[in-house]
Amino acid sequence: MNTRSPGSGNLRAQDVSGAVADRHALRRTLLLDGPILSTVVRLSWPNVIIMVAQAATGLIETWYLSRLGTDVLAAMAIVFPVLMLMQTVSGGAFGGGISSAIARAIGADRRDEADALVLHAIVLTGGLGLVCSLVILGCGPSLYRALGGDGASLSAALTYSNVVFLGMPVLWIMNGLAAVIRGTGNLTIPAIGICGGVLILVPLSPLLIFGIGPFPRIGVAGGGVALLVYYFCGAVFFGWYILSGRNAARFRWVGLRGHVFSQILRVGALAALSSVVTNATIASATALIGHRFGAAEVAGFGTGARLEYLLVPLVFGVGGTLVAMVGMNVGAARGPRARSIALIGAAVCFAMTEGLGVAAAVAPALWLGLFGSDPAMIAAGSTYLRLVGPFYGLYGFGFALYFANQGAGTLLWPVLGGLARLVLVAGGGWLALTLTGSVVWLFAAIAAGLATYGLILTVWTMRAGWGQAQKKVI
Repeated sequence: MNTRSPGSGNLRAQDVSGAVADRHALRRTLLLDGPILSTVVRLSWPNVIIMVAQAATGLIETWYLSRLGTDVLAAMAIVFPVLMLMQTVSGGAFGGGISSAIARAIGADRRDEADALVLHAIVLTGGLGLVCSLVILGCGPSLYRALGGDGASLSAALTYSNVVFLGMPVLWIMNGLAAVIRGTGNLTIPAIGICGGVLILVPLSPLLIFGIGPFPRIGVAGGGVALLVYYFCGAVFFGWYILSGRNAARFRWVGLRGHVFSQILRVGALAALSSVVTNATIASATALIGHRFGAAEVAGFGTGARLEYLLVPLVFGVGGTLVAMVGMNVGAARGPRARSIALIGAAVCFAMTEGLGVAAAVAPALWLGLFGSDPAMIAAGSTYLRLVGPFYGLYGFGFALYFANQGAGTLLWPVLGGLARLVLVAGGGWLALTLTGSVVWLFAAIAAGLATYGLILTVWTMRAGWGQAQKKVI
């Protein structure tokens, strides 16, 4: 006999909805009033682990592909800056713009605006992903040739790149949806989605690269196919979570409005310029080496510099927390607390990245030996890590402050800091190679660029006018 009253189903739904609302309110209170260091660590540590795991998948895939020879390893060194550009622009730049806009809206208790941002984020990231796909597919040969690709390395670079960039809109949408969730202060669900992708990508890559069991052997292209499968699964998972109603910013069909897009673009566009500058810095150094030295030197520098790229997800693990915490506090007009959050988070990132850099400088062969044994490759990579590794901490400190400024919506000087770094590496490195012919001075210019970037971001963050009341846009 069914004794449930007719209204019990509605009451249960209301209880569930109320519980979800209570969790959202508690998270907002924690970000606005909780102790800073413990909150940063509590929210960030699982995300740091998962983001490093995600980055490790790229390194593992490179390790798999390195079994195909030095030319393929050189090809990955050429493609990697372009692929990282897409990942950082979609996830860190425009993704940061999305998270920042949602965090500020929730911090000011503007729920309708936060909901409207979800659809606008999907439309924006899907469109930008399509544009990037068409550009790289059309300009790939010229681009990779300019980066030093030639012969077998250029052929392998194009094979991998064409597969990955065919599905680039999926990467953009996946990162956009993850950013919607991170903007509410929820870093657990994005971490779970990325972890699930790692569990798919790590075994799938070698199966497709080497043709194990029933899987066809498709070589370099296999790594790209596995990456696309990962992007698709991540996008489906994040989309499901938002549509389920569990997210504090909910999907709603609303009219597309220019001023809502501008909430994302005014941060995302500047952040994208910063990402372009960051990747152009590595790409310019790669090109300088590629045009003056051989494939082994390019592979050595690229493998050593890939450790620098590992700093990005390491800092991003904390940076996602800083975007949400600083954004909510700026939205609530709590500028001094927002600045304290930024500096404490940056100190945590300094400790992590400096430890990694010093370890790499002391024992570079432990890293480089994972990817090959060519003496010229090992020598070039070791020189890079010994000179540049000790400066990783300054870069980590500055990069954390970049995320804090994303949350506050104040990115002009952080972008200028990135431009200063690019000038030091591209201009100073070219001059050093021209005058001396020695790659050592190019690496010294890279180290100077990292230190300069950290200094500029620190000075700006101390002077930034955070905490003014935010205007309502919905």
